[in-house]
Amino acid sequence: MSWILGQFWIIILLTALFVVLYGVKILREYERGVIFLLGRFWKVKGPGLVIVVPIVQQMVRVDLRIRVLDVPEQDVISRDNVSVRVNAVVYFRVVDAQKAIIQVMDFLMATSQLAQTTLRSVLGQHDLDSMLSERDKLNANIQRILDEHTEAWGIKVSTVELKRVDLNESMIRAIAQQAEAERGRRAKVIQAEGEFQAAEQFLNAAQILAKTPEAMQLRYLNTLNTIANDKQSTIVFPFPLELMRVFQPPAKGGSS
Repeated sequence: MSWILGQFWIIILLTALFVVLYGVKILREYERGVIFLLGRFWKVKGPGLVIVVPIVQQMVRVDLRIRVLDVPEQDVISRDNVSVRVNAVVYFRVVDAQKAIIQVMDFLMATSQLAQTTLRSVLGQHDLDSMLSERDKLNANIQRILDEHTEAWGIKVSTVELKRVDLNESMIRAIAQQAEAERGRRAKVIQAEGEFQAAEQFLNAAQILAKTPEAMQLRYLNTLNTIANDKQSTIVFPFPLELMRVFQPPAKGGSS
């Protein structure tokens, strides 16, 4: 009888040891445990000490910290038919452990594949200039679309950042030529505007001088003074015909 009792206590101790080794779980502050009872969802536990009944219950750990997903390079054809290679980084975290385990088989892989397809889809609707100059707008658009689709998986996409937009060599040369042509166009426009403004000022000055003969004479004398300062120049200037009358003899009177 004592031998049977001893065997009984040994079984109890082994069972308790088994429960302690395989049934006692410690979850950190950023972890949650999704508990299944005989295959059915029971509850989400944690953080802290969690007791799981072996065989009857199973627990799946879920990390609630922000994850960084590096989206591989994607070949994208822009709206203006330019082929580029784009990669990005996605920041997301699990906000509902139950949905992340039950609603999708592998939420990390699912989010990665969804990010790749969304990246190609969104960037394909924009031209190259938008990809290069409106990254903040594109980031926000991709983040919004990803967040809407992953909400059913208990995932919150907080940030999406485009890392690089790579072009082939021929496209880089074409863009450089376009930029150079644009700079030349702007220079010609600025020069033409300057000539137009100068012509307007010359026209205004000519109208003022035409209305005031004295101002025209002063301008004439000022020009002669400026030219006379250059001693190595030969100056030829017109002589007013009105001054020649001073040197002409008086006209003879009629015959008596």
